[in-house]
Order: sequence, then structure tokens, then C-alpha cells
Amino acid sequence: QVQLVESGGGLVQPGGSLRLSCVASGTIASIYTMGWYRQAPGKQRELVAAVTIGGTENYGDSVKGRFIISRDNAKNTVYLQMDSLKPGDTAVYYCNVDVISSWFGPRRTYWGQGTQVTVSS
Repeated sequence: QVQLVESGGGLVQPGGSLRLSCVASGTIASIYTMGWYRQAPGKQRELVAAVTIGGTENYGDSVKGRFIISRDNAKNTVYLQMDSLKPGDTAVYYCNVDVISSWFGPRRTYWGQGTQVTVSS
């Protein structure tokens, strides 16, 4: 019904930058929330950043001031600009969207397959 394609992950040195992208496609009337979560080995999945269709942004405490989330509603795409990366940012990053596929229908949550971000020690 809805597919998410993530890109932009990779290996970067501490202090470097990466930009993640996630494109949603399929049966979409509206995407209320688009965001990113991450999960490191042995850790719970945690919120990185999210933004609503109205522009309300929410960031995890550990990334505030370093990461910026943005979205292009015309392209059903969300971006995560990650600056000043630290080794603690190493994780699999998952795109997350709350989608309304038909007007007045329910919201449904979809997850991307994850993209690896590795920040060298």
C-alpha cells in the first residue's frame, strides 16, 4: 500500500555530515507525520526527529542543535540533515510515516527498511 525508500546512510568520521532521504509512494492522500527513528545494537529504538504536515518539529534530546528535519510534501519526501556527527549516532536509521491513504480513513504507520549510519571512533 505504502512503500518507503531510504537513502543517504553510510560511513562518516566524527564531526562529519550526512543527509538522509526517505521517499514515500503508493496510495497516499496525506502524510500527517514524517520522521526518523534509530536503533543501535542492544538498544531500544528511539525518536530522532519528526515533523508534522503543519510543520511542528520534535527532536530527540541527543540530536537537538545538530540535526534538522525537513519535508517536501509535493514529493512525499522527508530529509534528515545530520551535522556534527558523533560515534554515539551510529545506528540503523528508520524512516517512519503516518499515512492517510483515503480521506476520512484511518492513519496507518509505515516503516522503512532502515539505513545504516556509522560514525567512526
